[in-house]
This record gives sequence, C-alpha cells and structure tokens, in this order.
Amino acid sequence: MQDHELDNLSKFYEKNGYVSPVKLLSEAEAAKHRNRLEEAEKKLGSLHYRSKVHTILTSPFELATSSKVLDLIEKLIGPNILLYNVTYIIKEPNSPDHVSWHQDLTYWGLSHDDQVSMWLALSPATKESGCMRMIPESHKNGQLNHETTNDESNVLYQGQTVRDINENESCLCPLCPGEATFHHGWTLHASTPNHSNDRRIGLNVQYLATHVSQKKHDNDSVILVRGEDTYQNFNLDVPAKVDLDADALNRQLELEKLYIETAGRK
Repeated sequence: MQDHELDNLSKFYEKNGYVSPVKLLSEAEAAKHRNRLEEAEKKLGSLHYRSKVHTILTSPFELATSSKVLDLIEKLIGPNILLYNVTYIIKEPNSPDHVSWHQDLTYWGLSHDDQVSMWLALSPATKESGCMRMIPESHKNGQLNHETTNDESNVLYQGQTVRDINENESCLCPLCPGEATFHHGWTLHASTPNHSNDRRIGLNVQYLATHVSQKKHDNDSVILVRGEDTYQNFNLDVPAKVDLDADALNRQLELEKLYIETAGRK
C-alpha cells in the first residue's frame, strides 16, 4: 500500500476504533490459505479458537507477518511490533455460535492498550454468515463493565458481555476472502450466528507495542516481528518453520493452557 493509503486507513481507525475492509490478498490467495488450514484440520481436527496457531502452522505466520499487514500496524501502534497471538475463528455452516458485545482487552491483563486486532477473512464474511459488527468511536470510552455468562453458543471463553448496547449505532463489517478488519482493543464488537451453508473462517491476529507487558503473570510470550524490543517484557514464542512439528505441537498445548488460564482470570 502507498503511504497516502496507509494514512487514510490510520486516520479512519483513529477516529472510529476500527477500519474495514482492507484488501490484503486476492480471493485465489485466500483460497490457498484456507486449503492449508483445512488440510491441517484433517490431521488435528477443528482448529477453531486454538491459540498460538502460528507456532504449529506456517500459513498463519506468513499471513500475520506480511509486509502489507505490518506496514499498517506500524501506522497504528508504532515501529516496534510484537506478535502476541494468532488463532482461527470458525463458525460452521448453520451454526448457533455467536460473539456477544465485548471489548478484547477486558481479560487479557495487558499493561497498556497499544494493541491492534486483525480479522482476515478466508471465506466470505457476510451478514448471513455472521460478519463482525462494530460500534464506531466506542474505543474512546475506555473499559466498560462486562458480565460473565454461561451461554455455550458464545465463542468467548467467559461469554463476557456488555449489556444495553444501542445496536442502531453499529456498523456491519462484511468481508470478501482476502479482506481484513483492524480494530482497537476497546472497540465494542460482536457477531451473529452463521446462517449460511459455508464455513465462516477468519484468522484473528493480535499485535502489541513493545512497551506493553502482562500484569497477571510472568509467563506470557510473543514474537518480535518488526523493529526492536528494548523492554523484553515477554518470553519468546517459536514461529512454525514446518507444519505440525511434533515438538511444536507439544509446546502449543502448553501455550494454549496458559492463554486460557490468562483470559479466564479477572
């Protein structure tokens, strides 16, 4: 992307707390990455919401660290960038799974909000399939009260929900395969069930500025993907160099346990 395009995207993001859609891949390229995911699922089972998937599969690491993506992230949080987590969020066809209104940063335990989430579509994300909805400018209100719920169809670990949202203020963020949404950690967002006959597949990636630290414990981990890290606040993840390496799979299981424990602590 040209500098003026990046500037326009970052200005929209700064005002609204998100920007969408951002074209990153052709539909053919997105289809190839979807195929790589689904080939891995034949061996591992569903990869929905599996944390740190970039440590066991090369495709998500390639997507998360592409220059197009990092150029925009740099505009949003600065030149020194940590890759915190990568996970697929998959709604199966005609599934009741949904995501309630929430803010990403609520349970993560991070010291600062210099954080950006990317949601990259590998299949059509439409109103019918349950694309994301955003509340523009909601990131300016800081952290809101969240209630924990026991809704089994809620994708979020604690079913965390912000009540009394004026949904008339929300904006749909439909995406074609290869397009992405970027949003701030305090931006209110949600999505409805998938009523389509195709899987709704998104790659969700979390980026941090290097001065951010984990306040809940000392075991969290990242990968420096641009710039330099003079703070050294985290342990280091190992990116996948081949798919499904046995040692990497064992490490990922431990990382998954830690992520769930971290997100589950208030």
